[in-house]
Amino acid sequence: MLENLPLRSFKHKALTVEGYSRAAVQSYWRIPELKIGFELGGSPWSFMGTSTFFVSHGHLDHLAAMPVYVARRRMMKMEPPTIYMPADIVENVERMLQAWQRLDRGRMHCKIVPVREGDLIELSREHKVRVFKTKHTVSSVGYVVYDCRRKLKPEYHGLSGNEIRDLRLAGTEVTQETLTPLVAFTGDTAPPGLDSHPDVMKAQVLITEMTFFRPEHRKEKIHKFGHMHLDDILDRADQFENELIILSHLSTRTHESQARHALRTRVPDSLRDRIMLWCD
Repeated sequence: MLENLPLRSFKHKALTVEGYSRAAVQSYWRIPELKIGFELGGSPWSFMGTSTFFVSHGHLDHLAAMPVYVARRRMMKMEPPTIYMPADIVENVERMLQAWQRLDRGRMHCKIVPVREGDLIELSREHKVRVFKTKHTVSSVGYVVYDCRRKLKPEYHGLSGNEIRDLRLAGTEVTQETLTPLVAFTGDTAPPGLDSHPDVMKAQVLITEMTFFRPEHRKEKIHKFGHMHLDDILDRADQFENELIILSHLSTRTHESQARHALRTRVPDSLRDRIMLWCD
């Protein structure tokens, strides 16, 4: 092993979620089948082969490993990666890389793409990514990854193959694109991040945060600092359509066993089986 960064993996249907997230420590995620990752708070060696990352915001525990990741790919003679991030932080991130370039005496080759709320990014013919607004103490966004398919428009259902062919030859568009939300990623956010786009709670897999869970934790203070409490999840229990909900970014001031006990005793049956607490 070249390093000993914590790394957990879980398979849900055709998607594998890999990563780690703990508040004020590190956050890094990867979905190998989609060839993308989220956040660069840490950079496991195995993540180096993933060339596209989406960053939610510029806090250290979500971005500090970006120079390591970029430099490793250069060292291994890989193509420069593409890293999407909020437009507001791009200038400072570029300055950071320039400083590391002088310190490291090596070029920091990467493509940084600024994103804004509402952007729809085409990854491939099969996948697109929607940017949505989240609420944190700094500029922040979340991402929804879609499976893209073209399907016959409803008005042409029932037509024969020859009739559809003739319509196509006449220049009629007989299909339409359908977007099925596969993965939603919020990064760090107060509750409005869950509510800002309807597909967040419709995605097959939702990766979000639950930094706090104890009754004595003051929700107004938690929300002010751009985080969520278990109560925020419970308030929306009937709204989640996700097959898998990964709750991450647990505060380092609390123990995993305490959080698991809170989930077992407070989450309704209709939601509990779909929730996974992601920590040590």
